[in-house]
Amino acid sequence: MESTGIYWKQVYESLENVGIIPWVVNAYHIKKVPGRKTDVQDSEWLAELARCGLLKASFVPPKDFRQLRMLTRYRKKLSGTLSSEKNRLYKILESCGIKLSIVLSDIDGVSARRIISALIESGEIQPDKLASLLHGRLLPKLLMIQKSLATSLSERQRFLLKKIHAHMLWLESQIEQIDEQLVAAMVPYQEQYQLLQTIPGIDHISATMLLAELGIDMSVFPNKHHLCSWAGLTPGNNESAGKRKHGKTRKGNSYVCSLLCECANAAIKTQSQFKGRYQGLVIRRGHKRSIVAIAHKMLQIIYIVLKKQEPYRDPQINYEALVVERNSARWLKALDKYGYLPKNNSE
Repeated sequence: MESTGIYWKQVYESLENVGIIPWVVNAYHIKKVPGRKTDVQDSEWLAELARCGLLKASFVPPKDFRQLRMLTRYRKKLSGTLSSEKNRLYKILESCGIKLSIVLSDIDGVSARRIISALIESGEIQPDKLASLLHGRLLPKLLMIQKSLATSLSERQRFLLKKIHAHMLWLESQIEQIDEQLVAAMVPYQEQYQLLQTIPGIDHISATMLLAELGIDMSVFPNKHHLCSWAGLTPGNNESAGKRKHGKTRKGNSYVCSLLCECANAAIKTQSQFKGRYQGLVIRRGHKRSIVAIAHKMLQIIYIVLKKQEPYRDPQINYEALVVERNSARWLKALDKYGYLPKNNSE
């Protein structure tokens, strides 16, 4: 069957339900083999290639994970829409002369949300009421924030901001409901779910989304390099006359790639091997390429963790020394962070 988009999925599940193991073959691989140009001859040629062992089946996760993918990918779309709405909200505020981003480092924080809600309600904020809307650490910036809110909003501007703000709240509630479904779906896979969270930069939502894309059976990939190649995180192979030239990363699973890049941005801020590796790369390669390299390393570690069913152990942490300091707060904090803290702390 020659297919594009999502039309192959129902055929795949129908064949799977009756006990037939179908193959989904990458068209990029078929293109390299000379064939025929009509649909009938092309199907016959594909069948002949399959009999000769010249085709390789693509990775398709089990049905449960395919259904989880629908939730995780929809959540990603909602998150992207939420980010767009936030940018649209702050763009309107900037066009109205309200410069919150200049005085507040986090324009999506608690104080910023209180200020925006008050602006939507009344169109302006009185100086005597502004202090009650701010977090304690922002009180020294009270005068600067007051100057940034000197402009009042018109009725139309308030109406538009109210609609955008309501849409943002609705999107956040939808994402929370999806998160509840995803966490509940991880009950049969608690072991793998907890193991992934021992890796720095991966939280409970990231672990769920990774399991939905990768599954729990790493035997479908011959080794960690095949997994990275499937995800599109390996460097391109571009060598000529003995000289290795710059090669872009190949096409792969864009959801895994983007998710691991987000996790890599979080991992480089922790006291782990990823921080040191990033600091060594960013000087020569820049931020974006370094993040891709960290994501590549993280995917290799994910493969090993799921393959061996063992928690992640950071090479920069001396676990033997921590065992010696068993009663210290540093030992308890580190072991709790990496999943080694016993269930009964008195043990």
